[in-house]
Amino acid sequence: MNQTREIDEGETRTVMEPNERLRNEVSNFLPRIADRSSKEKITLADIMPQIIASCMIQCINIKAGINMAYSTILLDGLESDNSDIKVTESEGSWIASLVTITLPIGSIIAGPLMDKFGRKTICLLSCVPAAVSWVSLLFANSLITIYAARVVAGIAAGLTTVALVYISELTHPQVRPMLLCLTSVFVSLGILITCCLAVMLDWRKMTIIFLALECCIFSILYFIPESPYWLMCFQNGMFNEKRISKMKHSLKRLNRRQTIYEEEYSRIMETCGSRVASDEAPKSIAVAIKNYYHMFTSPAAYKPLLILFFLFLLQQLSGSYVIIFYAISVFREMGGTFGKNFNEHSALVMLGIIRFVISIVTVFCSRKYGRRVLCILSGIGMAISMFLSGMYMHFALSYDENGNTEETTVDQKWLLLFFVLAYICTSSLGFIVIPWTMIGELLPVSIRGIGGGLMVSLAYIMMFAVIKSYPYLLKSMTIEGIFFSFSFISLTGTAFVYFFLPETLGKSFSDIEKFFSSTKERKTRNANSRNS
Repeated sequence: MNQTREIDEGETRTVMEPNERLRNEVSNFLPRIADRSSKEKITLADIMPQIIASCMIQCINIKAGINMAYSTILLDGLESDNSDIKVTESEGSWIASLVTITLPIGSIIAGPLMDKFGRKTICLLSCVPAAVSWVSLLFANSLITIYAARVVAGIAAGLTTVALVYISELTHPQVRPMLLCLTSVFVSLGILITCCLAVMLDWRKMTIIFLALECCIFSILYFIPESPYWLMCFQNGMFNEKRISKMKHSLKRLNRRQTIYEEEYSRIMETCGSRVASDEAPKSIAVAIKNYYHMFTSPAAYKPLLILFFLFLLQQLSGSYVIIFYAISVFREMGGTFGKNFNEHSALVMLGIIRFVISIVTVFCSRKYGRRVLCILSGIGMAISMFLSGMYMHFALSYDENGNTEETTVDQKWLLLFFVLAYICTSSLGFIVIPWTMIGELLPVSIRGIGGGLMVSLAYIMMFAVIKSYPYLLKSMTIEGIFFSFSFISLTGTAFVYFFLPETLGKSFSDIEKFFSSTKERKTRNANSRNS
C-alpha cells in the first residue's frame, strides 16, 4: 500500500513502492495520465442508456458519409445525356468540393453555439440546414441552386462537431473511447446507404429518402438528455438549485445504478467546481474575450490543442484521406487491372468494405487497448504497407530508350493491391479515427465547444489543401514517390504519438485536465474543489 505524508506547501506526496516507481519512470517516456478510474465494475446494463443515447447522437454523422458518396452520384447524374442541368468539368469539381470548403464554417460556429444553447439544441439544429439542402436539390433547376444546396450541406455537416463533445460528456470513462469511435462506423454507414440507393434511384429521387432520414433523426434526437456537464458548467444566470436539479435528472437517466451515479456526480462537481463557485456571467464582450484568452493560454488548453493540431497535420499528410478521395485515380495509376475480372471499381468496393469492417473492429479494440496502442500499430502498419507499395512500383516499372514506362511484373499486380488495401486497413484502425475522437477527451470542458470546433475546422482546411494538391504532386513526384512520402510521414506520426500523446482510456476529464495543467493551476483547482 502507498503511504502519504504532508509537506509545507500543503501538497500531498506519495512514497511509492519500487514497482510503482518503475512504472512512473517509464511513464515519463510513455505519457500516461494518473489512474483514478472507476472503482465500480460496470456491466452492460449500467451503460446501456449511454450506448443508446450515443448511437442516437451518432446518427447525425451519417450525413457526413452521405455527403462524401453523394457527390459522385450527383456528378454522374448531371453529366449524363438526359440531364436537364449541364455542367463542365470545372463546375463539377466545385460541386464536389464545396461541402469540404464550407464545412469549417459550421464547425467554427458550432463551438460558441453549443456552449450558449446546449449540446442537444445544436444537434437538433444541425438537421435543419441539412433538410434545407435536400429540399433545394429536390427542386433544383439551375447550377446556382445546386451550389447553394452544397454550401448549406457543408455547414450542416460542420455543425455535427457537437456530437464528439456531446458523447464525451454523456459517457462513462471506461466506455467513452468505444462510443466515440462509433463516429467512423456511422460515417461508413452513410457511404454504404448512398451506394445502395444509387443502384435503384437517381440523384433527385435520393434526396427524398435523405430528407425523410433527416426528419427521423431530428425526431430521435428530441428524446435524448442534455449533457450534465453543460447544465452544470455553462448555465450562467440560473439559481444553483435549479441548475443542479436539472443536471441530476439528466445524470440519473444515463446512470441507473446509484453508486455509479454518485461517482459521476463527483467527477462533474470536481471538473466544474470553479465555474459553479463563480455564477456571474461576463458583463461585456471585452470581459468575455479576456476570459477566453486566459482559458486558451493555460497549459490545460494550449497543450492538448497543440497535440491535436500536429496529430491532424500528420494524419492528413500521411495520405489516409487522399487514398480514399482519389481511390479510382490511385488504382488506375497502379495499373487498373489486378487480376481476372478485378478492376479499379472492384477494388473500390473492396476498399469500402474494409473501411466499414475495420471501423467496427476499432470500436471494440479502443475499449480494450486504448488510444496510444491503436495509433502506434496503425502508424507502423501504414508506414510498412506504403513502403512496400513504393518498392513494388520501383522494381515493377522499367524505362525504355525513349523514357516510356513498361511493367515487368504484370502478373503480380494483386500484390500491389494487397499492400494498398493493407494501408487502408491499418489507417482505419487508428489514424483515420482516433484524432477525431480525441477532441472530445483531451480538451478541457471550459473550451471544449469552441476548441473542438476550431480543431475540426483546421483539420478540414488541411484536408482540403492536401486533397487539392494531390494531382499536382502526382505530376511532379509520380505515384512511387508519393507512396514513399506517405510511408515516411506515417512513421513520423507514429513517433509523435509515442512521445506526446497520453493515454486517456478510463480517465475522467478532471484527470486529463490535471495532466496538462501547471502546478499552480492544480493547486488552485484543488482549493476550489475543497471550497465548493
